Amino acid sequence: MKKSVNIIGSGFSSLAASCYLAQKGYEVTVFEKNTNVGGRARQLLRDGFTFDIGPTWYWMPDVFEKFFADFGKKPSDYYELEKLAPAYQVYFNKEDSITIPGNLEEIYEVFEQEEKGSSVHLKSFLKSAHYNYAVSINDLVYKPGVSPLELVTPVTLGKITQFFSTIRKQVRKKIKSKKLIQILEFPVLFLGAKPSNTPAFYNFMNYADFGLGTWHPKGGMYKVIEAMVTLAIDLGVEFRTQSNVEEITVNSAGEAIGLVVNEEFIPSDIILSGADYHHTETLLPNNLRQYSEKYWDKKVFAPSSLLFYVGFDKKIENVCHHTLFFDTDFDMHAKTIYDSPSWPKEPLFYASFPSITDGSFAPTNKEAGTFLIPLAPGIEDTKEIREKYFNIIINRLEKLTNQSVKEHIIFKESYCVNDFVKDYNSYKGNAYGLANILTQTAFLRPKIKSKKVKNLFFTGQLTVPGPGVPPSLISGKIASDLILKHH
Repeated sequence: MKKSVNIIGSGFSSLAASCYLAQKGYEVTVFEKNTNVGGRARQLLRDGFTFDIGPTWYWMPDVFEKFFADFGKKPSDYYELEKLAPAYQVYFNKEDSITIPGNLEEIYEVFEQEEKGSSVHLKSFLKSAHYNYAVSINDLVYKPGVSPLELVTPVTLGKITQFFSTIRKQVRKKIKSKKLIQILEFPVLFLGAKPSNTPAFYNFMNYADFGLGTWHPKGGMYKVIEAMVTLAIDLGVEFRTQSNVEEITVNSAGEAIGLVVNEEFIPSDIILSGADYHHTETLLPNNLRQYSEKYWDKKVFAPSSLLFYVGFDKKIENVCHHTLFFDTDFDMHAKTIYDSPSWPKEPLFYASFPSITDGSFAPTNKEAGTFLIPLAPGIEDTKEIREKYFNIIINRLEKLTNQSVKEHIIFKESYCVNDFVKDYNSYKGNAYGLANILTQTAFLRPKIKSKKVKNLFFTGQLTVPGPGVPPSLISGKIASDLILKHH
């Protein structure tokens, strides 16, 4: 008889794991509490506009290729990719922005124009980043985080200092331009920590940025979710939406034997949770939880976010598909996220205008805009605060890009800490999981296999390898490999 696996949640890591397990002959059912699958990567459709609710950046295309190749497929079997050129634009103040081109040679020129000689340093920095990328993607990130020895390979022994130095030190050693420094430090925000706290080894994110480029799946990131769901269904996975998991049932021998979903008991040989790790453990009796409330409270979480999805009745000028607004103090904002959780006085923010590249996002001559302010998880979230911050960033957008947009807003919807908690049971409303700092790397992250409950496994951004879409795909593979090893 086929062994059954019940999966909680339907984000990237759950979908990846469901495909691998179904391919190996397991009977897989995915339970999603929301109306649509996709976890944080759902879609908002309104008045002819389309928005990706969650991730909007498609980086590390090789990880997606690797995933689909495991099933004899290619991303192009499901969706069309376009390389963005320019990749993104960064505003430092009015009339002062740097646009990052879509290819490396042009990026060197941009650096050289900004600071004489900086392209030489960038080349050597990217050489190290490329090497670390190859090491991590081909080897380290696919490790299950079971033992510290996973990190000890002939290759990493030579790189050991990079685990104790930081991105910030590495970037600032040679490059002096404040603007170039910010551009090089920004990709680690995807790892959910300050550059001053992120091991230098993670400079591989800069290779992902400059070396591999920024891509756009036509129709948005939700097309990737749809592709994975199609693949999963073809492999025999069953999806049940509006299915709230209320309990993980454990027998007297300490084995997980099923789930209580919408008050109904559903038996299962194996449980895999891609839902929030902390929340999943609250579905167990106290004595079977591996990590206490104190443990979670002490962890460094990646930021939450205040997001706005805005429909404009005209095209927005002087912006790119991805535009970063770094016209305020980066370190001051970071302090309000990591050191003294509070609302930032002058927030940095990010804006995505996918309709610049892709006409499917907005009706003709209109623009879809997504705005994001990174925030400390767990802070107060009210309608009034959201409104205040919307006005702050729209005023800044108008001033920096030299145009009026306020009176061209058709509608706006917001999403913040309370929504992350309500929709995803997210711990303190975090958006990206656990930060990748040294003390939370690899085997120091919460474990994929429960130490207290047999047949219970975890996947996603609170376990290995960490935050972000490509790491979530990898997490799904690692979890399924561990299940196969134990069953």
